[in-house]
Amino acid sequence: MISRPLRIGFLASGNGSSARAVVEAIRAGSLAAEARLLVANTRKAGALEWAGSEGLPALCIPTIGDPEAADVQLAEAMTAHGVELIVMSGYLRRLGPATLGRYAGRILNIHPGPLPDFGGQGMYGRRVHEAVLASGRAASRIVIHVVDEEYDHGPALGGLDVPISAGDTPETLEERVKGLEPAFFVDTLRRIATGELELPDVAGS
Repeated sequence: MISRPLRIGFLASGNGSSARAVVEAIRAGSLAAEARLLVANTRKAGALEWAGSEGLPALCIPTIGDPEAADVQLAEAMTAHGVELIVMSGYLRRLGPATLGRYAGRILNIHPGPLPDFGGQGMYGRRVHEAVLASGRAASRIVIHVVDEEYDHGPALGGLDVPISAGDTPETLEERVKGLEPAFFVDTLRRIATGELELPDVAGS
């Protein structure tokens, strides 16, 4: 059972749009949570500079050289900062067994297309929107799900339909989806914090 307020850690590889939205909601008093730590896997991530400007503890833990050691370091850093729930905010690396085991059922990711049909390894960013448009569907769907050892595989917590307009291109659909993702993530976290939405009971959590 997660105590209130939520103690959140973030993972980012880019600008961390969802992390920014969450911190703004906390500051505004509309989300009962504490931002405890942001971790990026590359020093080029704009989220690192942003976290520094917000006074949010931030670390860069590269994963390429030694993924196993990075996994242990990540899990220990999150624990040391009292993180209970991890929000993936555009983090493009697969998580390892140390982090997945310690935070089983407590790591959330947002996917920009319907799952499971438009998920899996290599399905991220514009590739998802290209595939959705090619399928002829009338709507795409933003999905927030629990992270496990497989890409885009864990239990879904909720989804938001995004109608496809005539003349949509991968670029226009991507822009519309990106504009909706941060607020949807914040709303999902708010529902968790208030007890309206329960996280799944995952073995090891």
